[in-house]
Amino acid sequence: MSNVTFPRKQFEKDIGKLDEKMQNKIAMFGTGLEKFDNSEIEIEVYPNRPDLLSYHGFKRSFLAFLGKKTGLKEYKLHKPEKDFAVNIDSSVKDVRPYTVCAIVKGLKFDDEKIKEIIDIQEKLHLTIGRKRKKLAIGIYPLEKIKLPITFKALEPDKIKFIPLESDREMSGLQILQKHPKGKEYASLLAGKSKFPIFIDANNNILSMPPIINSQITGKITNETREIFVECSGFDLNSLNKCLNIIASTLAEMGGEVYQMELYEKNSKKISPDFSPEKVKINLEHANSLLGVNLTEKEIKRYLEEMGHNYNKGVVEVPPWRTDILHEVDLIEDIAIAYGYENFVPEIPSITTTGKEEQKEIIKRKIAETLCGLSFLETSSYHLTSKEDQFKKMIMPEEEFIEVKESKTDYTILRKDLTHYLLKILSENVDAEYPQRIFEIGKVFTPTETENLALAITPANFTEARQRLEYLSRMINIKLEISESEKIPNYFIEGRTIAIKLENKIIGYLGEIHPKILKNWKIKMPVSLFEINLEEIFKKLE
Repeated sequence: MSNVTFPRKQFEKDIGKLDEKMQNKIAMFGTGLEKFDNSEIEIEVYPNRPDLLSYHGFKRSFLAFLGKKTGLKEYKLHKPEKDFAVNIDSSVKDVRPYTVCAIVKGLKFDDEKIKEIIDIQEKLHLTIGRKRKKLAIGIYPLEKIKLPITFKALEPDKIKFIPLESDREMSGLQILQKHPKGKEYASLLAGKSKFPIFIDANNNILSMPPIINSQITGKITNETREIFVECSGFDLNSLNKCLNIIASTLAEMGGEVYQMELYEKNSKKISPDFSPEKVKINLEHANSLLGVNLTEKEIKRYLEEMGHNYNKGVVEVPPWRTDILHEVDLIEDIAIAYGYENFVPEIPSITTTGKEEQKEIIKRKIAETLCGLSFLETSSYHLTSKEDQFKKMIMPEEEFIEVKESKTDYTILRKDLTHYLLKILSENVDAEYPQRIFEIGKVFTPTETENLALAITPANFTEARQRLEYLSRMINIKLEISESEKIPNYFIEGRTIAIKLENKIIGYLGEIHPKILKNWKIKMPVSLFEINLEEIFKKLE
């Protein structure tokens, strides 16, 4: 969660007096009012609504919630002018493969607006950007840039510019070693042979994402009237949403948003794109989930109070909303606009006696045992991608359940927990070692079962086996181990064993093959086991 501070005088001028009724409205909108005084208002924004992380973004949505400016707000997008283009070089593929960009004109900055832009940039870095791991944002004064722009990667010693808040030129490596921001985010480029840069037509470096902008071409001031905005990172959908949040905020400030042409190999894309996403909603389903009896006219009104458009069962969702993934998310918006205070609690007409299920008792015992061994429990999605499940694990694409019309790269139900543990380790290579993690969760093979997976790095076969034997004693189950002719491709042959319960194979333990570690960019050896818990449940019930 992030806290955002607004000028109280500006709030009361644009939105209304901050009396007790308004304070309740802010809370019912889902943004807790943390504190306020005569000069400032501080609210808490939940991670699912990054579009509210600026005053202008909050004002747009809150005015709709109050019924003053309802419906989907539209902004005019101007077509690209001459040289409004970014050339994406193939050299960035392995370091930061995607970027989306925009140009905004007609801005009139003051200290308050500059502070707002810097604040939302940093808060988006922390939330959507996962501390710049997933994406980073750059904002530049256009008057100091010659278009078109190139996004490419160079060897660190060939990158030389004066970084922001510095007075001397540094190379790419020197920035990571000596500049405060470089040292803070150095791990994001650790091990890379090339670093990404944005460079203009005069060969002036604009920035080295995700680290720092140039002092000469990367700092906006009160005199800045036109800016270039870029978002670079690894997930194209997140980048588009992030750019839409920034661009629409600048449009709220009075800016005119221009699209840019993005050239990559033989393809061309245009960004940003403010086209609303269309999601179907069922009236009966909405009323059933909420326990109310709303008419279509009422649902239309409530959705428009949350900034959407509605027409005949189809909702147009604002392109800056990152939290609307399913019909249920729209139903939640209806509940917010309807008012949680207006729901009438009902006592169920049946009487039941609660009891913890035996499976849950066993899972809790396993988790407590492993936590006692200094393991950290993780929880990952049931959905995964084909690349993570099959390609990186060098496994054949067979016997999997695919999600119809998935809106993300997560298109299939996971077949194991192993690849997710490796994914977590790969995303934390900059964290302290040793790393010990485990997960208990459902897998789909394609039948649904409960599995346990455990990983240690750096570690060898013996260390994982010791943990398995200790766990076996603690839950009073005799697990046997033996060699097996058939083992999963991701283990090292000769360093892997089958795990059996009453002569039935329930899993495997071993060391992860170096090829797999390379695919995940993990540099430490990993010892891991995964077992099916269903037979253990039957034995202990």
